[in-house]
Amino acid sequence: MLTGNGPSRVHFTGRGGLPSYRRMKSILLLAAACVLSATPAFARDFCPDRPGIDTPPCTVEPGKLSVEISGADWTHDVASDVVSDTVLLGDLALRYGIAEHAEVRVGWTPFGHSHVRDRQSGAVQNLSGVGDLTIGIKRNLVDPDGKSFSIALLPSVSLPTGGMAIGAGDWGAGLQVPVSVPLGHVVTLLLTPEIDAAVDGDRSGRHLAYGTEGGLGIAASDKLNIAVEGAVMRDDDPGGASTREIIGVAAGLMLGDNTQVDMGSEFGLNHASPDRRVYVGIARRF
Repeated sequence: MLTGNGPSRVHFTGRGGLPSYRRMKSILLLAAACVLSATPAFARDFCPDRPGIDTPPCTVEPGKLSVEISGADWTHDVASDVVSDTVLLGDLALRYGIAEHAEVRVGWTPFGHSHVRDRQSGAVQNLSGVGDLTIGIKRNLVDPDGKSFSIALLPSVSLPTGGMAIGAGDWGAGLQVPVSVPLGHVVTLLLTPEIDAAVDGDRSGRHLAYGTEGGLGIAASDKLNIAVEGAVMRDDDPGGASTREIIGVAAGLMLGDNTQVDMGSEFGLNHASPDRRVYVGIARRF
């Protein structure tokens, strides 16, 4: 500890009660070794958002970047009047840790294709284009590692950068509250309630949408994680309100400490939901 108002000076005389240069050097090297040995040997476990319906509350550690890409994402829906197929390629999410408990997030789809066939006339419409830009911040409130009980806030806003194919047409916003509750060493309860200012179906203006995702995360092994989930979302669109109900199963396989490959599928439980969705992807931490 330094005391007094003036500068503190240490003279390395090598005699008397003061330490010699060599002795001081040894002390400094020993102190450095203690500091290094106290540094954790392993970084925070990689916790990608994908795959699955729920959003985990864990955040990326400070200074690290998580790049999460969907190689292919196909959704098929049969309605009373049309049959539609939508394919997304390269659906991208970037997550960067800005604090021990916070990350910034950017999402964008570089290519999407929509194929719609009228069931009566047989007329077909094909549209292709880019998607909207989504920006958000995830702020973890309890346990950013997500190993014990964990909860976070995730506000986001979407900007209308996309076209007619997969773009919403106007800006939107939302708030998610991801929660995870361990139910032992293998099973974790996952919940993601959310409320949105969703874009109207006529591509102008916003309306209320709300609901929750939930399910179980299962650590089948040290490298393999499986999720069995469902979601119920109410959409109060002025053009016609609806409630979407889906279930899904997904699996992520870790390849080392920083890379995960994944696949998943979802199935609609009512007429308001897409009939099925299949996707594969990869996540990498840098």
